[in-house]
Amino acid sequence: MSKGNYYITTPIYYPSAKLHIGHTYCTVATDAMARYKRLQGYNVKFLTGTDEHGQKIEDKAKEAGVTPQEFVDNIVTGEGGVLDLWKLMNISYDRFIRTTDDYHVAAIQKIFKKMYEKGDIYKGKYTGKYCKPCESFWTESQLVDGKCPDCGREVQDAQEEAYFFRLSKYADRICDLLENTDFLEPRSRVHEMVNNFIKPGLEDLCVSRTSFTWGVPVDFDPGHVVYVWIDALFNYMTALGFENDKYQDVSDFWPADVHFVGKEIVRFHSIIWPAMLMSLDLPLPKKVYGHGWLLLDGGKMSKSKGNVVDPYILAERFGVDALRFFLLRSFPFGSDGNFSNELLISTINTDLANDLGNLVSRTVAMAQKYFGEKLPENQEADDGMDSELLEMATGLRAKYQEQMDAYAFQNALAEVFKVISRANKYIDENAPWVLAKDETKHPRLAKVLYNLLETVRICAGLLTPFMPATSAEIASRLGGADMSWDSLGVFGVLRADVATVNGPALFPRIDMEKELAALEELSKPVSDIQIEPYAEEAVDFDTFCKSDFRAVKVKDCQNVKKSDKLLQFTLDDGTGTDRQILSGIAKFYKPEDLIGKTLVAITNLPPRKLMGRESCGMLLSAVHTEKGEEKLNLIMLDDAIPAGAKLC
Repeated sequence: MSKGNYYITTPIYYPSAKLHIGHTYCTVATDAMARYKRLQGYNVKFLTGTDEHGQKIEDKAKEAGVTPQEFVDNIVTGEGGVLDLWKLMNISYDRFIRTTDDYHVAAIQKIFKKMYEKGDIYKGKYTGKYCKPCESFWTESQLVDGKCPDCGREVQDAQEEAYFFRLSKYADRICDLLENTDFLEPRSRVHEMVNNFIKPGLEDLCVSRTSFTWGVPVDFDPGHVVYVWIDALFNYMTALGFENDKYQDVSDFWPADVHFVGKEIVRFHSIIWPAMLMSLDLPLPKKVYGHGWLLLDGGKMSKSKGNVVDPYILAERFGVDALRFFLLRSFPFGSDGNFSNELLISTINTDLANDLGNLVSRTVAMAQKYFGEKLPENQEADDGMDSELLEMATGLRAKYQEQMDAYAFQNALAEVFKVISRANKYIDENAPWVLAKDETKHPRLAKVLYNLLETVRICAGLLTPFMPATSAEIASRLGGADMSWDSLGVFGVLRADVATVNGPALFPRIDMEKELAALEELSKPVSDIQIEPYAEEAVDFDTFCKSDFRAVKVKDCQNVKKSDKLLQFTLDDGTGTDRQILSGIAKFYKPEDLIGKTLVAITNLPPRKLMGRESCGMLLSAVHTEKGEEKLNLIMLDDAIPAGAKLC
């Protein structure tokens, strides 16, 4: 029977760049919490998604020569995009929302109009500073050293007609909410919000824009689009069916049990979001939890700073479960954490290879070596030797639950590994290899191994939210052991004659020095490259000058049927008429990876037919041999260069 409904969300991510390990951190934590609640018996709704509107998206799409919708589609659903990453990381979301979804757009228009009709939204004129990367407006006094206080980037002057939300109207209620309830955690975030934003004077909020068009239109005032924070924040309710007929879950799951958000957007979730809900007389979420950042070399991970850590590479080399475990084992969720490859490898070796993996391997191997397929039912306990381990294993679930309910993932895992460490010590204390030599001691040996297997079952069951695949594998090695929540609070659930199944090491030990060298090598440019020899035949300068080199932008790219070499490009060459070029590079590039790129083409070559299709020009590329294999790289230009620009 379900214990009730539980609604948990991540922020919806802005699809302007490749997601890095910092984004993965928040989503893995949310996934662990969702799996924990499912393990307990709750009916969980886990929401994530993408925030796809705004000036930044519009500008980047224009630079890429594609529509904004095409731009976000490629990042969200394309190869290596958001959905692919969440699949890789085994994220068990129940619903994925995109703010370009039709039902969400229609709902936002209704919400905006309701707030306007109530008088909480009014038309005015915005004059001030604007940070495009953060899509945030600031007053001069809010800037830090003349730059955006959130990201530290340059801001620009902005002036335009806009609608404003009467955020100042709700300042006292928001202050009371933050100071006198546990709505926002950790508590340090409360002091930051109150002292930095509310007490200096909460200003009304710009909620529409007229300087770009990529957003939800204000249906009663053409030319205005709804600004990001109404559009993005209300996803938590529109994804349940608020003001739309797509879903019918609002009454079951709202208010949300917890929003997990990065500390950089706590202001929007703990001040703006509850104020908007107050405006519409809607229940507030029960909790906003602002987690810390993963830091690299002392700074926040950021593509613009060039210090992104690629989760695909880490997952491929170390395994998804090991990466998930590391993220939540190594850093307190509410604080910043310093990421390093050394710490990652050390954590895997210490906790997973030495402690957990070693415990499982040794115990199963000894059970099979000494008793074959099953343990004997004739077993002999020894309270003096067994009591501490059994007491710790039996009491583990309660200690684990206390930490999980406080979102203290690191502490919950620490409790599990205290028991794992104690179990490894229990092996040394009882020396099964000595007991095995004396047949009269075999009942005692059987009990020792049973206690170890049962301890493994409880620990593995509680690791399920963090390492679901590993826990399932351990369950199968224990003969399909019961790892339900109720069973994890009881010692003695395994049958006395439990059958075990052997298998390879769960987490082979990693050679730190070799692995660090390999990771460093991956980050270096490949040096084993042979350049094609220079042509000896001279070409006169006049002949060379007749070639017309132009920047072209890829509007579309497709494989050519019945050809394993050709790709067909549809290009914007600046003339207003699409240009088609066929190029034999299919083994080097996937078509979808090239859409939006800026390439170089010779455009005044006579047309020629390839596979019955006309090719009007040639794309320029660099050819070399790398480790005995021919490689080709298209010459790509900065996307700021317009289509049709002549290269000289």
